[in-house]
Amino acid sequence: MTAFLVVLVIILFGVAIWQMGKIFEMSKAKQSNTSEIASDKDNNINGWLMLGFVLLIYLILAICFWKWFDVLLPDSASEHGVGIDNLMLVSMILIFFVGIITQWLLHYFAFKYKGEKNKKALFYADNDKLEFIWTIIPVIVLAGLIIYGLFTWSDIMNIDTDDDPLVVELYAYQFDWRARYGGNDNTLGEANVRLIEGVNQLGVDASDPNAQDDVIVNELHLPVGRKVVFKMRSQDVLHSAYMPHFRAQMNCVPGMITQFAYTPTITTEEMRQNDHIVAKVANINELRQKKNVDLAAKGEEPLEPYEFDYMLLCNKICGTNHYNMQMKIIVESEEDYKAWMAGQATLAQTLKQ
Repeated sequence: MTAFLVVLVIILFGVAIWQMGKIFEMSKAKQSNTSEIASDKDNNINGWLMLGFVLLIYLILAICFWKWFDVLLPDSASEHGVGIDNLMLVSMILIFFVGIITQWLLHYFAFKYKGEKNKKALFYADNDKLEFIWTIIPVIVLAGLIIYGLFTWSDIMNIDTDDDPLVVELYAYQFDWRARYGGNDNTLGEANVRLIEGVNQLGVDASDPNAQDDVIVNELHLPVGRKVVFKMRSQDVLHSAYMPHFRAQMNCVPGMITQFAYTPTITTEEMRQNDHIVAKVANINELRQKKNVDLAAKGEEPLEPYEFDYMLLCNKICGTNHYNMQMKIIVESEEDYKAWMAGQATLAQTLKQ
């Protein structure tokens, strides 16, 4: 701590000396030297540099699109995700269109109207018409975009219970997930963190009749084509349930239940056949093969071949092992889902063991 204070004092002393030097410089009599005043040559060079810089921005943008366009997500695997993607596309088109135009105007005007010794700048002290134009256009565009977004959000968040949605609880804790199904009655039993004990890791109230057939698993299975309502809880800190391929995300807040719903439309097996996914898996496995050569030389265990799976991730930095907080999601047919569910132990069976 003492060493830190000594270094801090030295730095502050240096800053004080520098500031005093500036004060002495300003207190000197005015010099006739004009070397620090920009000449026509200086202005001309900077004008061309501004024009070159905007062209460099466009070049970098084109390179980024060409080189990393394939890192984007594939088609949405949920019903509502199409609307999310359309909203994202419209937003990006507007942002890039406005950005490209305004960047060009900014840099081109800096070039065209660069300072010249015998040229006086023309300016408007006030122009109501221009101010109205450049104010009303962004207002109309942003209002349209916000209204579009609100309608999209409303469509996603309004859950129609007449669809008989599957109810699943997503339980977050440092640093893992658990999923709880409502069982045959599709109704989750009451739960409270104060009831966590032994194998009852989620604090489910075992005395609640609705809890007897609840099923707790560490791998999420979803039937394709059926709406799923996720009830989300957190045991400790703020987590965020993030399922990127389904365009779904919702915070898991300690002490309250949040929810999000979507309808899966593409099974895991179907997504594995997607051209985008096939290319990405091939690229990952190629990198792993190269890495395995180095691992073999060191006598270490090789990396296993990668296979695509939907994943539930945490999108909040919730602690040191946050990066590893994930759970596999398997989207399958209704028949396969029912067969899997039939093989799972209920809460009542688990507590008896």
